[in-house]
Amino acid sequence: MDDYKELLKQRETLEQRIQAARQAAIAGAIEQVRALVAEFDLTPQDVFPPARGRSAAAGTKVAPKYRDPATGKTWTGRGKPPDWIRGQDRAQFAI
Repeated sequence: MDDYKELLKQRETLEQRIQAARQAAIAGAIEQVRALVAEFDLTPQDVFPPARGRSAAAGTKVAPKYRDPATGKTWTGRGKPPDWIRGQDRAQFAI
């Protein structure tokens, strides 16, 4: 049982040393970044560009290419084919 308690104490000491080393590494990294930002006169937008939005074409409707003559349902030709066209010659359904 004494070994267990000793190991726990060692772990706590080691975790404190790890945390101190991490803080020192972070401080050094921040110092380097600040020096580079000052040297190249960078702005926050240079370092952290705004997130890209959706493209202009995203979400636009596509005209249907195929129509089921029996039901009038249509399909654009994109994605999984519907049951009414699956396994058949698509030319006969072309609009």
